Amino acid sequence: MKKYLYNLATDKERGFFAFLLKPLLLLASFIYGGIIRGLALFFSFRPAKLACKVISIGNITLGGTGKTSLVEFISRCLRDKGHKVAVLSRGYKKISGEMGDEPSMLLKHLGDIPVIVDKDRVRSAKRAIQEYGVDTVILDDGLQQWRIRKDLEIVTVSAAQGLGNRHMLPRGILREPLSALGRADIFVLTKTGFSGDLNKIREELGRINPRAMILESVHAPLGFYDINKPEKLLKPDHLKGKRVLLFSGIGEPGAFAGLIRSLGSDIGLDLRFGDHHHYSEEELKDIAAKALASGLNIIVTTAKDASRLSDADLKIFGRQQLLVLRITLKITENEKQFIARLLSLYSL
Repeated sequence: MKKYLYNLATDKERGFFAFLLKPLLLLASFIYGGIIRGLALFFSFRPAKLACKVISIGNITLGGTGKTSLVEFISRCLRDKGHKVAVLSRGYKKISGEMGDEPSMLLKHLGDIPVIVDKDRVRSAKRAIQEYGVDTVILDDGLQQWRIRKDLEIVTVSAAQGLGNRHMLPRGILREPLSALGRADIFVLTKTGFSGDLNKIREELGRINPRAMILESVHAPLGFYDINKPEKLLKPDHLKGKRVLLFSGIGEPGAFAGLIRSLGSDIGLDLRFGDHHHYSEEELKDIAAKALASGLNIIVTTAKDASRLSDADLKIFGRQQLLVLRITLKITENEKQFIARLLSLYSL
Protein backbone atom coordinates (compact mmCIF):
# COMPACT_ATOMS: atom_id res chain seq x y z
CA MET A 1 0.00 0.00 0.00
CA LYS A 2 2.80 2.43 0.92
CA LYS A 3 4.53 1.82 -2.42
CA TYR A 4 1.25 2.23 -4.30
CA LEU A 5 0.56 5.58 -2.62
CA TYR A 6 4.10 6.74 -3.36
CA ASN A 7 3.63 5.81 -7.02
CA LEU A 8 0.40 7.83 -7.04
CA ALA A 9 2.21 10.79 -5.49
CA THR A 10 4.93 10.61 -8.15
CA ASP A 11 2.43 10.01 -10.99
CA LYS A 12 3.97 6.64 -11.81
CA GLU A 13 0.68 4.86 -11.14
CA ARG A 14 -1.89 5.15 -13.91
CA GLY A 15 -5.17 3.49 -14.73
CA PHE A 16 -8.80 3.71 -13.69
CA PHE A 17 -8.35 3.40 -9.92
CA ALA A 18 -5.51 5.91 -9.95
CA PHE A 19 -7.76 8.29 -11.89
CA LEU A 20 -10.41 7.98 -9.17
CA LEU A 21 -8.03 8.27 -6.23
CA LYS A 22 -5.98 11.29 -7.33
CA PRO A 23 -8.75 13.91 -6.76
CA LEU A 24 -9.30 12.50 -3.26
CA LEU A 25 -5.59 12.65 -2.54
CA LEU A 26 -5.50 16.23 -3.81
CA LEU A 27 -8.25 17.16 -1.33
CA ALA A 28 -6.25 15.49 1.43
CA SER A 29 -3.22 17.51 0.31
CA PHE A 30 -5.10 20.78 0.85
CA ILE A 31 -6.08 19.67 4.36
CA TYR A 32 -2.54 18.54 5.13
CA GLY A 33 -1.15 21.79 3.76
CA GLY A 34 -3.44 23.80 6.02
CA ILE A 35 -2.30 21.85 9.07
CA ILE A 36 1.38 22.29 8.18
CA ARG A 37 0.96 26.04 7.63
CA GLY A 38 -0.77 26.35 10.99
CA LEU A 39 1.94 24.39 12.81
CA ALA A 40 4.72 26.36 11.14
CA LEU A 41 3.08 29.66 12.08
CA PHE A 42 2.46 28.56 15.68
CA PHE A 43 5.92 27.14 16.43
CA SER A 44 7.84 29.88 14.62
CA PHE A 45 6.12 32.69 16.54
CA ARG A 46 8.76 32.70 19.30
CA PRO A 47 11.61 30.41 18.24
CA ALA A 48 14.23 29.43 20.81
CA LYS A 49 17.51 31.34 20.62
CA LEU A 50 20.44 29.03 21.35
CA ALA A 51 23.87 30.00 22.71
CA CYS A 52 25.62 28.70 19.61
CA LYS A 53 25.40 28.83 15.83
CA VAL A 54 22.59 26.77 14.30
CA ILE A 55 22.88 25.34 10.80
CA SER A 56 19.83 23.54 9.45
CA ILE A 57 20.10 20.97 6.66
CA GLY A 58 16.81 19.64 5.39
CA ASN A 59 14.61 18.90 2.43
CA ILE A 60 11.11 19.68 1.29
CA THR A 61 10.39 16.37 -0.45
CA LEU A 62 10.05 12.73 0.46
CA GLY A 63 12.82 10.39 -0.58
CA GLY A 64 16.57 10.57 -0.43
CA THR A 65 18.00 13.98 -1.27
CA GLY A 66 21.51 13.39 0.07
CA LYS A 67 21.20 15.60 3.15
CA THR A 68 23.05 13.14 5.38
CA SER A 69 26.10 13.29 3.11
CA LEU A 70 25.94 17.08 3.27
CA VAL A 71 25.79 16.92 7.08
CA GLU A 72 29.04 14.91 6.98
CA PHE A 73 30.65 17.38 4.58
CA ILE A 74 29.80 20.47 6.64
CA SER A 75 30.64 18.80 9.98
CA ARG A 76 34.13 17.90 8.78
CA CYS A 77 34.66 21.28 7.14
CA LEU A 78 33.83 23.21 10.32
CA ARG A 79 35.80 20.83 12.54
CA ASP A 80 38.85 21.23 10.32
CA LYS A 81 38.48 25.01 10.68
CA GLY A 82 38.69 24.67 14.46
CA HIS A 83 35.02 24.72 15.41
CA LYS A 84 33.34 22.37 17.87
CA VAL A 85 30.34 20.82 16.17
CA ALA A 86 27.52 18.48 17.18
CA VAL A 87 24.90 16.90 14.93
CA LEU A 88 21.33 16.80 16.21
CA SER A 89 19.03 14.12 14.80
CA ARG A 90 15.50 13.07 15.65
CA GLY A 91 16.43 9.45 14.85
CA TYR A 92 13.75 8.83 12.24
CA LYS A 93 12.34 5.27 12.39
CA LYS A 94 14.68 4.20 15.14
CA ILE A 95 13.81 0.99 16.91
CA SER A 96 14.15 0.18 20.60
CA GLY A 97 17.73 0.50 21.80
CA GLU A 98 19.02 1.88 18.50
CA MET A 99 19.77 5.37 17.18
CA GLY A 100 18.30 4.89 13.73
CA ASP A 101 20.21 4.24 10.51
CA GLU A 102 21.22 7.77 9.53
CA PRO A 103 22.57 8.91 12.94
CA SER A 104 24.30 5.52 13.36
CA MET A 105 26.02 6.02 10.02
CA LEU A 106 26.97 9.60 10.94
CA LEU A 107 28.40 8.50 14.27
CA LYS A 108 30.55 5.89 12.54
CA HIS A 109 31.78 8.23 9.81
CA LEU A 110 32.31 11.38 11.90
CA GLY A 111 34.30 9.83 14.71
CA ASP A 112 34.94 12.53 17.31
CA ILE A 113 31.94 14.69 16.35
CA PRO A 114 29.02 13.96 18.71
CA VAL A 115 25.71 12.85 17.21
CA ILE A 116 22.78 13.35 19.59
CA VAL A 117 19.42 11.70 18.94
CA ASP A 118 16.38 13.32 20.52
CA LYS A 119 13.00 14.38 19.12
CA ASP A 120 13.32 17.56 21.19
CA ARG A 121 16.04 19.48 19.33
CA VAL A 122 16.06 22.35 21.85
CA ARG A 123 16.85 19.90 24.62
CA SER A 124 19.52 18.11 22.60
CA ALA A 125 21.10 21.43 21.59
CA LYS A 126 21.39 22.50 25.23
CA ARG A 127 22.94 19.13 26.02
CA ALA A 128 25.47 19.58 23.20
CA ILE A 129 26.47 22.97 24.59
CA GLN A 130 26.71 21.83 28.20
CA GLU A 131 28.34 18.42 27.73
CA TYR A 132 30.51 18.99 24.67
CA GLY A 133 31.11 22.75 24.69
CA VAL A 134 30.11 23.13 21.03
CA ASP A 135 29.92 26.43 19.22
CA THR A 136 27.78 24.99 16.41
CA VAL A 137 24.92 22.53 16.11
CA ILE A 138 23.79 21.05 12.81
CA LEU A 139 20.13 20.12 12.57
CA ASP A 140 19.88 17.00 10.45
CA ASP A 141 16.50 17.14 8.67
CA GLY A 142 15.88 20.60 10.06
CA LEU A 143 13.70 22.41 7.51
CA GLN A 144 10.50 21.44 9.36
CA GLN A 145 12.08 22.37 12.70
CA TRP A 146 10.31 25.66 13.38
CA ARG A 147 10.99 25.93 17.14
CA ILE A 148 14.61 27.02 16.82
CA ARG A 149 16.04 30.24 15.42
CA LYS A 150 18.56 29.31 12.74
CA ASP A 151 21.66 31.11 11.53
CA LEU A 152 21.72 29.28 8.19
CA GLU A 153 18.99 27.34 6.39
CA ILE A 154 20.26 24.87 3.78
CA VAL A 155 17.85 22.85 1.64
CA THR A 156 18.92 19.85 -0.40
CA VAL A 157 17.07 19.11 -3.64
CA SER A 158 17.67 15.88 -5.51
CA ALA A 159 18.39 16.67 -9.15
CA ALA A 160 17.04 13.20 -9.98
CA GLN A 161 13.51 13.93 -8.73
CA GLY A 162 13.36 17.71 -8.40
CA LEU A 163 10.21 18.95 -6.70
CA GLY A 164 7.97 16.20 -8.05
CA ASN A 165 4.52 17.26 -9.29
CA ARG A 166 4.53 20.32 -6.95
CA HIS A 167 1.69 18.93 -4.81
CA MET A 168 1.92 18.29 -1.09
CA LEU A 169 1.46 14.93 0.57
CA PRO A 170 -0.35 12.67 -0.14
CA ARG A 171 -1.00 13.79 -3.75
CA GLY A 172 2.64 14.79 -4.22
CA ILE A 173 5.96 14.44 -2.43
CA LEU A 174 6.19 17.90 -0.84
CA ARG A 175 6.39 17.98 2.98
CA GLU A 176 5.68 21.72 3.04
CA PRO A 177 4.26 24.22 0.54
CA LEU A 178 6.73 25.43 -2.09
CA SER A 179 6.60 28.85 -0.42
CA ALA A 180 8.61 27.31 2.46
CA LEU A 181 11.63 27.38 0.16
CA GLY A 182 11.62 31.13 0.65
CA ARG A 183 13.24 30.49 4.05
CA ALA A 184 16.30 28.89 2.46
CA ASP A 185 19.65 30.68 2.40
CA ILE A 186 21.31 28.01 0.25
CA PHE A 187 20.04 25.32 -2.12
CA VAL A 188 22.27 22.32 -2.72
CA LEU A 189 21.37 20.32 -5.82
CA THR A 190 22.47 16.76 -5.13
CA LYS A 191 23.06 13.75 -7.39
CA THR A 192 23.43 16.03 -10.39
CA GLY A 193 25.02 13.22 -12.38
CA PHE A 194 21.57 11.62 -12.70
CA SER A 195 19.67 14.62 -14.04
CA GLY A 196 19.37 15.78 -17.62
CA ASP A 197 17.77 19.17 -16.95
CA LEU A 198 19.52 21.02 -14.14
CA ASN A 199 18.72 24.40 -15.66
CA LYS A 200 14.98 23.82 -15.25
CA ILE A 201 15.38 23.04 -11.55
CA ARG A 202 17.70 26.01 -11.02
CA GLU A 203 15.29 28.36 -12.77
CA GLU A 204 12.36 27.21 -10.64
CA LEU A 205 14.31 27.57 -7.40
CA GLY A 206 15.46 31.01 -8.56
CA ARG A 207 11.87 32.11 -9.13
CA ILE A 208 10.76 30.88 -5.71
CA ASN A 209 13.75 32.33 -3.83
CA PRO A 210 16.00 34.62 -5.91
CA ARG A 211 18.22 35.57 -2.94
CA ALA A 212 19.41 32.03 -2.15
CA MET A 213 22.78 30.67 -3.30
CA ILE A 214 22.50 27.56 -5.51
CA LEU A 215 25.20 24.88 -5.44
CA GLU A 216 25.62 21.68 -7.42
CA SER A 217 27.02 18.47 -6.00
CA VAL A 218 27.57 14.81 -6.78
CA HIS A 219 27.80 11.67 -4.69
CA ALA A 220 31.28 10.41 -5.46
CA PRO A 221 32.35 6.85 -4.58
CA LEU A 222 35.21 6.57 -2.10
CA GLY A 223 35.31 2.80 -2.56
CA PHE A 224 33.96 -0.39 -1.03
CA TYR A 225 34.61 -2.20 2.22
CA ASP A 226 33.84 -5.71 3.36
CA ILE A 227 31.20 -5.37 6.05
CA ASN A 228 33.33 -7.60 8.29
CA LYS A 229 36.45 -5.50 7.64
CA PRO A 230 35.29 -1.86 7.62
CA GLU A 231 38.78 -0.53 8.26
CA LYS A 232 40.05 -1.68 4.83
CA LEU A 233 38.71 0.46 1.99
CA LEU A 234 38.83 -1.10 -1.48
CA LYS A 235 39.23 1.07 -4.58
CA PRO A 236 36.14 2.27 -6.47
CA ASP A 237 37.07 0.09 -9.48
CA HIS A 238 37.28 -3.05 -7.32
CA LEU A 239 34.09 -4.47 -8.87
CA LYS A 240 34.74 -3.41 -12.45
CA GLY A 241 33.58 -6.14 -14.83
CA LYS A 242 32.02 -8.23 -12.04
CA ARG A 243 28.37 -9.27 -11.67
CA VAL A 244 26.80 -8.35 -8.35
CA LEU A 245 23.55 -8.43 -6.42
CA LEU A 246 22.37 -5.13 -4.96
CA PHE A 247 19.95 -4.65 -2.11
CA SER A 248 18.93 -1.33 -0.62
CA GLY A 249 16.29 0.36 1.48
CA ILE A 250 16.90 4.02 0.66
CA GLY A 251 15.00 6.95 -0.81
CA GLU A 252 16.51 6.76 -4.30
CA PRO A 253 17.64 3.19 -5.07
CA GLY A 254 17.93 4.11 -8.74
CA ALA A 255 20.76 6.51 -7.96
CA PHE A 256 22.56 3.77 -6.02
CA ALA A 257 22.22 1.36 -8.95
CA GLY A 258 23.35 4.05 -11.38
CA LEU A 259 26.47 4.72 -9.33
CA ILE A 260 27.35 1.01 -9.24
CA ARG A 261 26.94 0.79 -13.03
CA SER A 262 29.11 3.87 -13.49
CA LEU A 263 31.90 1.98 -11.71
CA GLY A 264 31.79 -0.74 -14.36
CA SER A 265 29.83 -3.40 -12.47
CA ASP A 266 27.17 -5.62 -14.01
CA ILE A 267 24.03 -5.76 -11.86
CA GLY A 268 22.61 -9.26 -11.90
CA LEU A 269 19.81 -8.54 -9.39
CA ASP A 270 18.65 -5.28 -7.85
CA LEU A 271 16.46 -5.86 -4.78
CA ARG A 272 14.76 -2.71 -3.52
CA PHE A 273 12.97 -2.10 -0.22
CA GLY A 274 11.30 0.94 1.34
CA ASP A 275 13.36 3.82 2.75
CA HIS A 276 14.73 3.08 6.25
CA HIS A 277 13.60 -0.55 5.89
CA HIS A 278 14.47 -2.84 8.80
CA TYR A 279 15.30 -6.25 7.35
CA SER A 280 13.76 -9.34 8.88
CA GLU A 281 15.69 -12.59 9.20
CA GLU A 282 13.52 -14.10 6.46
CA GLU A 283 14.24 -11.22 4.07
CA LEU A 284 17.99 -11.47 4.61
CA LYS A 285 17.88 -15.23 4.09
CA ASP A 286 15.95 -14.62 0.87
CA ILE A 287 18.58 -12.14 -0.35
CA ALA A 288 21.38 -14.62 0.38
CA ALA A 289 19.46 -17.44 -1.33
CA LYS A 290 18.75 -15.37 -4.45
CA ALA A 291 22.42 -14.45 -4.74
CA LEU A 292 23.40 -18.12 -4.47
CA ALA A 293 20.75 -19.28 -6.94
CA SER A 294 21.81 -16.63 -9.48
CA GLY A 295 25.50 -17.43 -9.17
CA LEU A 296 26.23 -13.97 -7.78
CA ASN A 297 29.10 -14.28 -5.34
CA ILE A 298 29.23 -10.58 -4.43
CA ILE A 299 26.43 -8.74 -2.63
CA VAL A 300 26.56 -4.93 -2.42
CA THR A 301 24.57 -2.56 -0.24
CA THR A 302 24.74 1.02 1.04
CA ALA A 303 26.33 2.34 4.22
CA LYS A 304 22.87 3.37 5.40
CA ASP A 305 21.60 -0.20 4.97
CA ALA A 306 24.73 -1.66 6.58
CA SER A 307 24.07 0.39 9.72
CA ARG A 308 20.80 -1.54 10.19
CA LEU A 309 22.43 -4.98 10.11
CA SER A 310 23.40 -6.63 13.40
CA ASP A 311 26.15 -9.18 13.95
CA ALA A 312 23.45 -11.87 13.99
CA ASP A 313 22.18 -10.62 10.62
CA LEU A 314 25.65 -10.89 9.09
CA LYS A 315 25.92 -14.55 10.03
CA ILE A 316 23.06 -15.26 7.62
CA PHE A 317 25.34 -14.51 4.67
CA GLY A 318 27.94 -17.03 5.83
CA ARG A 319 30.90 -16.98 3.46
CA GLN A 320 29.16 -14.82 0.87
CA GLN A 321 30.98 -11.53 0.34
CA LEU A 322 28.94 -8.53 1.44
CA LEU A 323 30.45 -5.22 0.35
CA VAL A 324 29.35 -1.73 1.34
CA LEU A 325 29.64 1.27 -0.96
CA ARG A 326 31.17 4.29 0.78
CA ILE A 327 30.35 7.62 -0.82
CA THR A 328 31.12 11.26 -0.16
CA LEU A 329 29.48 14.46 -1.27
CA LYS A 330 31.52 16.74 -3.53
CA ILE A 331 30.53 20.31 -4.34
CA THR A 332 31.05 20.78 -8.07
CA GLU A 333 30.07 24.43 -8.28
CA ASN A 334 30.67 27.40 -5.94
CA GLU A 335 32.48 25.37 -3.28
CA LYS A 336 34.73 28.27 -2.20
CA GLN A 337 31.76 30.62 -1.94
CA PHE A 338 29.87 28.01 0.07
CA ILE A 339 32.66 27.52 2.59
CA ALA A 340 33.11 31.29 2.86
CA ARG A 341 29.37 31.58 3.60
CA LEU A 342 29.67 28.98 6.37
CA LEU A 343 32.64 30.70 7.97
CA SER A 344 30.99 34.11 7.75
CA LEU A 345 28.56 32.97 10.46
CA TYR A 346 31.33 33.33 13.04
CA SER A 347 32.11 36.94 12.14
CA LEU A 348 28.59 38.11 12.91
